[in-house]
Amino acid sequence: MLDPKLIRLDLNNISEKLKTRGIVLDTSHLASLEEQRKTVQIQLQNLQSERNTRSKAIGQAKAKGENSDDLFHSLKELNESIKLSEEQFSHVQLELNNLLARMPNIPHKSIPIGKSEADNKIIRTWGVPRKFDFTPKDHVDLGEKLGMDFASGVKIASARFVVLHGMLAKLQRALIQFMLDLHTTEHGYQEIYVPYIANADSLFGTGQLPNLKEDLFEVKHNTECYLIPTSEVSVINTLRDEILESDQLPLKYVCHSPCFRSEAGSYGKDTRGMIRNHQFEKVELLQIVHPEKSYQAHEELAQHAETVLQRLGLPYRVISLCTADLGFAAAKTYDLEVWLPSQNTYREISSCSNTEDFQARRLKTRYRDAKTGHLELVHTLNGSGLAVGRTLVAILENYQDETGGIRVPDILQPYLRENYLHC
Repeated sequence: MLDPKLIRLDLNNISEKLKTRGIVLDTSHLASLEEQRKTVQIQLQNLQSERNTRSKAIGQAKAKGENSDDLFHSLKELNESIKLSEEQFSHVQLELNNLLARMPNIPHKSIPIGKSEADNKIIRTWGVPRKFDFTPKDHVDLGEKLGMDFASGVKIASARFVVLHGMLAKLQRALIQFMLDLHTTEHGYQEIYVPYIANADSLFGTGQLPNLKEDLFEVKHNTECYLIPTSEVSVINTLRDEILESDQLPLKYVCHSPCFRSEAGSYGKDTRGMIRNHQFEKVELLQIVHPEKSYQAHEELAQHAETVLQRLGLPYRVISLCTADLGFAAAKTYDLEVWLPSQNTYREISSCSNTEDFQARRLKTRYRDAKTGHLELVHTLNGSGLAVGRTLVAILENYQDETGGIRVPDILQPYLRENYLHC
């Protein structure tokens, strides 16, 4: 959530920055609401002050043995006025909060301004796409012979679910274990296990609610709950309403979980194969850091995700998302895109974002400054390290041979105890 003080003090500037994201604020309405809030607050404070004065006068009258009936009557009328002002203040504040809750984060000054993903900027590339001496197959044609079962996914659930048999199930498990081992032993992350169902407060805290509700799977329960779209939701919410000491920062977590997304806005994209399923595995990286170090941490987090691709020998590129392509909570995002031979292009495999204090304000996650003793908001960062299903797809396509078999990347061979997957 944006700082309400920015709306009060710098509304026009905030409005211009959000325009670069395609968001047009009704500044007149916001300014009017803020003026109402200020007026009612001053009125309420004056009434409360008057109540204190009259209460004191009643006490003094009683002490002197004087009749205080008139004072009691006037205090009762004053309390009615205070109650009315409190209701007016709550109503205006609620409307302001609802508007703030639907405003996305302000883009960082370093990212490209754009109107669509076409305006994203390539930062760097790694590796050289393999040149095949045969026409490479896509992961669906390769996978069906190795145990990629979409028919059972449809039978059990619906379209965009998959069952993995045999060595493909083992390959997925090997990828998860490799990623967790790398991030915990070399990158300094603490592994964490979390619930796969989150309540509405949790999803509000990380920014999925209220705006992104259509992309969630709701669970029938006695409270409003959803299947998590990413373990970021659960992990970050372990720190909701918490006060950390400065020397506890940074906190670095890695979490494997299934993720569930309705893909409501995909409109028929990537309906073939495992690129965009309703359920998929992901190893998530999260950092909770001091505000002054969050952009250094952002670069580090992206590099940690890149290391996975490098160890697997998968060509990729790093993209800085433009203003129009940012996620709701993000101030800056790097997408990692892996090379897929069958599509002759790069496809997203990781998204690494700095949300600055946007999530922390919603979550009320703070730290105590060691010098001043004041409570300040932390900065939170998240990134895929990596999306497991898409990594599996990339391995199948990049390591295939002419027979449809798959050479296992060297780094995974100890996990699989195989160096080749036969079709």
